[in-house]
Amino acid sequence: MYRVLHTVVPPVAKAVWRPEVRGLHHVPDSGPVILASNHRSFADSMVIPIVVPRKVVFLAKSDYFTGTGFSGWISRNWFEGLGMLPVDRDDQAAAMNSLQTALEVLGRGEAFGIYPEGTRSRDGRLYRGRTGVAHLAMTSGAPVVPVGLVGTEELQPIGSRFPKLAKVSVSFGEPIRVGGEYEGVPSGRARRDLTDRIMTAIGELSGQEPAGVYNDRAPDA
Repeated sequence: MYRVLHTVVPPVAKAVWRPEVRGLHHVPDSGPVILASNHRSFADSMVIPIVVPRKVVFLAKSDYFTGTGFSGWISRNWFEGLGMLPVDRDDQAAAMNSLQTALEVLGRGEAFGIYPEGTRSRDGRLYRGRTGVAHLAMTSGAPVVPVGLVGTEELQPIGSRFPKLAKVSVSFGEPIRVGGEYEGVPSGRARRDLTDRIMTAIGELSGQEPAGVYNDRAPDA
């Protein structure tokens, strides 16, 4: 299903929306890589796989995979075809297990997409990153490619079921690799510092104002 969708959807989407893409050469053609992006719209998890030639795995809420009837079948196959994996965001244990799922994806040499903010920005600011992205990078050794999305909040505004015509740009920054700079540094401090570096790089690509605080998930998210 992924091969079918990725053969059909990206060419059509690019022809209709004509996204502006910068720095795509920073994404390696093979091997494990973490794509760490700002989060402005539900459409973000489709925009990135559309512009990246290789498969990018994202986590998606489990509700999309558990529907019944024909519509449930369509939803399940659509999200599976896009390379997404289900996660129950309301179950703390499942949320922790999602990090292990991400490490398994990276261990297979695949690309994993993550939003360090945790949920969509509803006011356009860039929120403080949660340190799971640093945990993945330090544990797997995979490079982190920062991604800056602009315009996806107009492509599919919060509350909209279908995408609209909008100008979208996707910028990929230079990979951030973890070397020996954190040797001897307490793990919590190291993860916080690396996460802040990643968020700074994302902010430079997206041009967003930093919020300086964490973003709490809205009840209707």
